[in-house]
Amino acid sequence: MPADVAALGFEQARDELAEVVRRLEAGGTGLEESLALWERGEALAEACRRWLEGARARLGAAEPAGAEERRP
Repeated sequence: MPADVAALGFEQARDELAEVVRRLEAGGTGLEESLALWERGEALAEACRRWLEGARARLGAAEPAGAEERRP
C-alpha cells in the first residue's frame, strides 16, 4: 500500500475512493489513467478495510463477556 494512502484516516480514504469510483464510472479517461485510478482505488479500499477491521476488533475487545450471544 502506498505510504500516502496508509497515512489517510478512514473518512479521507473513503471519500477519495468514492471520487475514484465516480471518475472511473464517468469514463473518458485513457487506459493508463484508468489503470492508475483502479490501482489507487484498490489501495484505498484496502486502507478502508483495515480501518474497519481495527474498529471491529476494538469494539469486540470492549464488549463484556457474552455480549455476542445476546445480540439479535
